[in-house]
Amino acid sequence: MQLESESLPHYACAINQHIQVVVCPTGSMKQSTKILSAFVVLITLVLLYVLNPVSPTPTGPQSAILYRPGVLGSTSEKLSVTDHTRTTMANGRFDGQPFRELKGKLSFPENREQGPYPLILYSHGFMSSVGEANYLREFLVPKGYVIAAINSPLSSWRSPGGPTINDVLNQPGDISFVMDVLLARNNTEGDSLYGLIDPDRIAAVGLSLGGLTSQLVAFHRDIRDPRIAAVVSIAGPTAFLTTEFFRTSPMPFMMIAGSEDAIIPYEAHAAPIPIKAPQAMLVTLQGGTHFGFARFAESFLRWFRHPDQVACPILLGGLQNGDQLQALPLSPDAAIGISSEVVTPCTMTEYKRAMRPVKQRMLAQLAVYAFLESVFARESDRRAQMESFLLLDLPQEEPSVSL
Repeated sequence: MQLESESLPHYACAINQHIQVVVCPTGSMKQSTKILSAFVVLITLVLLYVLNPVSPTPTGPQSAILYRPGVLGSTSEKLSVTDHTRTTMANGRFDGQPFRELKGKLSFPENREQGPYPLILYSHGFMSSVGEANYLREFLVPKGYVIAAINSPLSSWRSPGGPTINDVLNQPGDISFVMDVLLARNNTEGDSLYGLIDPDRIAAVGLSLGGLTSQLVAFHRDIRDPRIAAVVSIAGPTAFLTTEFFRTSPMPFMMIAGSEDAIIPYEAHAAPIPIKAPQAMLVTLQGGTHFGFARFAESFLRWFRHPDQVACPILLGGLQNGDQLQALPLSPDAAIGISSEVVTPCTMTEYKRAMRPVKQRMLAQLAVYAFLESVFARESDRRAQMESFLLLDLPQEEPSVSL
């Protein structure tokens, strides 16, 4: 029997048993549509808030000036190069390749007249990707930097056979090869990079395993690239590196580390740096964590008391090799400056309230930019000003920062 919609309550719908059609009163349909629309809007707003948290801005006058957006514009393109002189080793079910494929992203200022610009070669962390560098890219490129970031063949998130740290000694060679390609393009008329890079101002920057990669390409006696003129290691492991390791070059070196890092413990890795490398500058973020530097921490992990507490099980799962954790393939060698020191990650027993990831990344942006300017700025007054900012202004204006 057909039910008339008028006989139903205003919120009800009837089903015709013969033709399986839902019959709803017009008013009920309109009301349902409005409720659904409001729900969609609410969910959208929540997602926007979760995925795009409000970023803090510096309160100190000098920091606020330095944090202003750059005016040189930014453009990006895919980067895909192949090194046929080196192989990619076998990894798990992956049989390996007789070459190394390097894919990533290249970003540079739109304003060509102010060039040539310094080049930053960025190395990502274990189980990560080039997107990790986005917060630095968005900040530094419009201020006058070219940034190239590549996915490491075997330590990135989607590596064939699963991410491994066993390829780390090959990653400095990847940086050198990408540098070769970019400098060749820099000298090729008609190329989008033509004349944009200053070959005398090249820096290696990286996070975690990428921080170690940057240190290796800058200081390792046998595989270092002398074209690197400055290095920034963000929470990079160094406990097994001795004073001898850093004696190969007096180049400017900055380590940025969080005091509450559960993965690369601060006291073992970062705290000894000023003693091991007298030319180094150690920037400590009080309450900073390891994953506070990671891309997704500012959106998904910012609700947690300590991002590393959530991320440690993921990391340990990625490092698992049977019943043991993967160990870095760096054989002890006193002549090179590599010891047998081993520090196990994720052994922290008390996870204190950590710094908000968005603030941590904001402070990292300031520190990296000021350091690079203190090395690469063309004017000596600018270089001195940026060094003074790092040593004096930043710690005074941001109590959570110490040098």
